[in-house]
Amino acid sequence: MTGRINTLAIIGVGLIGGSLSLALKKHNAVGRVIGVGRSQANLDEALRLGVIDAIATLEQAAKADIIFVATPVAQMPRVFAELAPHLGATSILTDGGSTKQDVTAAARAALAERFSQFVPAHPIAGTEKTGAAAAFATLFEKRKTVICAEAETNPHAAGVVAAMWEKAGAEIHRMSAAEHDDVFAAVSHLPHLLAFALVDMLAEMPRSADYFNYAASGFRDFTRIAAGSPEMWRDISVANRAALRGQLGAYRARLDAFDRWLAVADTDAISAIEAGYSRASKARNAWQKHIEYGEPMPPLGGVSRDG
Repeated sequence: MTGRINTLAIIGVGLIGGSLSLALKKHNAVGRVIGVGRSQANLDEALRLGVIDAIATLEQAAKADIIFVATPVAQMPRVFAELAPHLGATSILTDGGSTKQDVTAAARAALAERFSQFVPAHPIAGTEKTGAAAAFATLFEKRKTVICAEAETNPHAAGVVAAMWEKAGAEIHRMSAAEHDDVFAAVSHLPHLLAFALVDMLAEMPRSADYFNYAASGFRDFTRIAAGSPEMWRDISVANRAALRGQLGAYRARLDAFDRWLAVADTDAISAIEAGYSRASKARNAWQKHIEYGEPMPPLGGVSRDG
């Protein structure tokens, strides 16, 4: 395969898959993009918008140079199983799933001796919008893509996938599937669970209309991600439930500490609340400078302060 992808197949032509296509097309890094999906209306829209060049079947997609599976993670075992008998000898299969241990296990089970052709990956980008119409060419610029190659992964295939994401504007990072799932349980899956839980809680309350009527920017910023796909986030939450429950337990412990301080509200408790807010503010500001300006993250401790 040359530096330019001859044929890219996208299975699940939504925000992520569609944006990858548009990014590669923008940089003339792909010759032809074919799309596979469950919704004919979405595929027709993708074709009309130029996100894909043709609609294909899974069997046709399996012969592409690169096959990018961008479905919800719960659908990936079925997709892998249906691709496996038709997978081209030199085709490279990769994914964009937000969990990696379950996806990698499903690929290993379905592909058997062809597992080396699979490159587990996760582009760290997105919005709350879904569907082909939500795709845009700059989604991955200055964003990270994590590649979680296994011992069996063909190094050439991993290099091709890394080059593809670099052409889309992403910065490549590498870690194991277990490390990936722990990290993203903390910084992605837990925040989504919390946002969904808060909106769901308020919506079920007798005075929900008042709450939503007076909600402003703080509520908007905290809950923006609760507008995302319930199906996708259901699948992610279940797939990574062990790591997610661990992070949820740590978060619950921190909430309990704040609850104890609020219950007492004496001088020490008030100081503890302020100290907690100060640590959080410092960490959040450092993270923003890291994301926006590339400044290194300072050491932030790591010692529990639940006293």
